[in-house]
Amino acid sequence: MRVWCWLILLLWLGGCSQPQVWSQQSFVFGTRVDIAISGVSQARAQAVTARILARFDQLHHQLHAWQPGGELYRLNSAFAAGQRVPVSPWLAGILQDATQYSAQSGGSFNPAIGRLIQLWGFEADEFVARLPAQASIDQLVAAHPVMQDIVIRNGMAESRNRMVKVDLGGYGKGYALDEAAKILRGAGIHDALVNIGGNIMAFGQHDNRPWRVGIQDPRRPKALATLELHDGEAIGTSGDYQRYFDLAGRRYCHIINPATGWPAQGVEAVTVLIPPGPHAGVLSDVASKPPFIAGVQGWQEAVRKMGVTTAMLIDDHGKVYMTPEMRKRLRFNNQD
Repeated sequence: MRVWCWLILLLWLGGCSQPQVWSQQSFVFGTRVDIAISGVSQARAQAVTARILARFDQLHHQLHAWQPGGELYRLNSAFAAGQRVPVSPWLAGILQDATQYSAQSGGSFNPAIGRLIQLWGFEADEFVARLPAQASIDQLVAAHPVMQDIVIRNGMAESRNRMVKVDLGGYGKGYALDEAAKILRGAGIHDALVNIGGNIMAFGQHDNRPWRVGIQDPRRPKALATLELHDGEAIGTSGDYQRYFDLAGRRYCHIINPATGWPAQGVEAVTVLIPPGPHAGVLSDVASKPPFIAGVQGWQEAVRKMGVTTAMLIDDHGKVYMTPEMRKRLRFNNQD
């Protein structure tokens, strides 16, 4: 077995040699984080970046479904035991928001299927190339854990279904982008780019030019296409090439179809571009999952349900499908 871990989107600073662009890399949420800030002193950029990374570390700890100590871990433990547990207003808001997105997607975005993710081994840092027993998959699918099973009332949370295990891996990076936006704007930083493992948000410009990012080729270590991001826009990609294992010539990725209990097949990547807004980061993370699961036949309807107009899908033969809005924004490195 050979496990690859590529960044979904390549950061193109296009002028990062200019002294007014300062950048720093880190590793949070199990992926690489890039923060670039333009037009301010290095000392100021470093101070703001430190605040952002500290917030990311805090979110990683509190929203980790598998490591003891965080609030989400304690919540999941209580759900499994059929107990009510205090929940902070902050986490309650996140759970309610994720529940709304799940309903909007028709259930294909479903953070409540943490047990299925664990069954497939995708909660681990390294994956074992082994298929779960079909009976175990069927049992969890039949239990039908959904976010709507979670009841939050008077500062307490409980689940009507003990099989609910919340995994916010498809939500947390986007939420972190929105938190970075608050910190940057609160600090008076107008020009920056934040990249969390391929979920990217742009602020202002750099060197009087828009920020330019490259979209990862799913099967080659290079950019398939590039586009310019405008102030406040966010872009996110779900791909089968970051967290996966190969077995008997078939690829099994971490994006699980809640209806079947199996990793989604037939798609290599889905990219969505989100306009500026207070939740642009979250939507850039969430909205790419339903079309990935829906596949070639249903991806456009899935995108529409999420309120997204600018999107692209690459199927498992490398064929590219785009909405008209995305076609206008992309510049392909190979026009074929």
